[in-house]
Amino acid sequence: MAVSDKILKRSIDPSVHQMLARAEELGLETAWDRYEAMLPECGFGELGVCCRNCNMGPCRISPFEDAGPKRGVCGATADIIVARNLIRMIAAGAAAHSDHGRDLAHTMLLTAEGKGGGYEIRDEQKLQALAAEYNISTEGRSKEETALALARAVYAEFGKQEGPIQFSRRAPQKRVGLWQKLGIDPRGVDREIVEIMHRTHIGVDNDPVNLILQGLRAAIADGWGGSMIATEISDVLFGTPKPTRSLANLGVLKADEVNIIVHGHEPTLSEMIVAASRDAEMLALATKLGAKGINVVGLCCTGNEVLMRHGIPLAGNFLQQELAVITGAVEAIIVDVQCIMPALGNLTGCFHTKFISTSPKAKFPGATHIEFHEEQAYDIAKEIVRLAVENYRWRKPGQVVIPNDKVECLVGFSTEAILAALGGSLDPLLEQIKSGAIKGIAGVVGCNNPKVQHRGPGRGWT
Repeated sequence: MAVSDKILKRSIDPSVHQMLARAEELGLETAWDRYEAMLPECGFGELGVCCRNCNMGPCRISPFEDAGPKRGVCGATADIIVARNLIRMIAAGAAAHSDHGRDLAHTMLLTAEGKGGGYEIRDEQKLQALAAEYNISTEGRSKEETALALARAVYAEFGKQEGPIQFSRRAPQKRVGLWQKLGIDPRGVDREIVEIMHRTHIGVDNDPVNLILQGLRAAIADGWGGSMIATEISDVLFGTPKPTRSLANLGVLKADEVNIIVHGHEPTLSEMIVAASRDAEMLALATKLGAKGINVVGLCCTGNEVLMRHGIPLAGNFLQQELAVITGAVEAIIVDVQCIMPALGNLTGCFHTKFISTSPKAKFPGATHIEFHEEQAYDIAKEIVRLAVENYRWRKPGQVVIPNDKVECLVGFSTEAILAALGGSLDPLLEQIKSGAIKGIAGVVGCNNPKVQHRGPGRGWT
């Protein structure tokens, strides 16, 4: 299949080239096409100098010295407008990621009360360590009683009116001292998010530096609060990751098996989909319908959750979600929250693929909505897997085009796994950094963007 120069510029990944050419051949649009249709993008919006926070606007500040207004109707300057827009983005991101932590605290509470539909406490050692961090006595308590007390303690972090957030005290004292000096030591997760919305309302905080400082406080509340709570409780419930080998890229899809993609952000759903896919009844049904098995693969963050705990292969990243569907080999793409393109509804309608939404917080046009509740987790997951397996009979073999590209990956480097590899202390690593043998450590995270050339597995992929 010929690949145009335009496609080559979009990605350096051969599997992406192949599927973009396939999309072109079928007349299907992708995120890259929609991006190009937007060009030229609004320069005011790109620079963050467009404000529509009140009904006197929208106001636009000209970036050029001698052209256009330099203040909004209320008198806001470019610095004020940019600061407002930036921290509103921080508020949205912190709300999303911290809500993920809140949901996991809820799942642990239900599990501790015996109401979780198939969940269990898999890392009791970590549970005990977290309880100690919160000064929760474990003596004479069952693991369920300890988990219940911990769930209630972390729940409280969200609604706190006065800090500190417990996990923020993991930071070095010098760093905490700096936060306190700048007035950005977070008080409670939700309070900092709400305060951003208050400060950016018309006529409230109009000092750009003060606005940015509140953005930093909300970011710390998320990173050291909600997001860290999500990470830690996931380990308690689903097991702390250990180094494991797996495969990544679109080539992990299988032509002779039922392909189920879990996509989104929350492991409460994906954990149960993995479990249900291994159910003897579901495997027998797949065989009856002519499939050789059930192949669960992941996309984006929820894909990473099952990758590092179960070695479930990863089909791709954010910009590959449409391309996975275009293979024609996917029976169901199951989503919860975050990173899910609403374009999937129209796209899956061009194939036999079922697009299944599960969260009451996230519905999508063209999706089949099967609401997920932790109390009936396994039963609902099994219902979803059954729907995917039964859909295998409608696959059109002539439409199936699966790239061969896949790479090996080594994942599961949790803090505990790293410490174990270093003999229980970070000192060996720190000494290598101090000596200059290791120049530094970088974390490369976040979704990719069609504005920037896409990179696939083994090529700077995140």
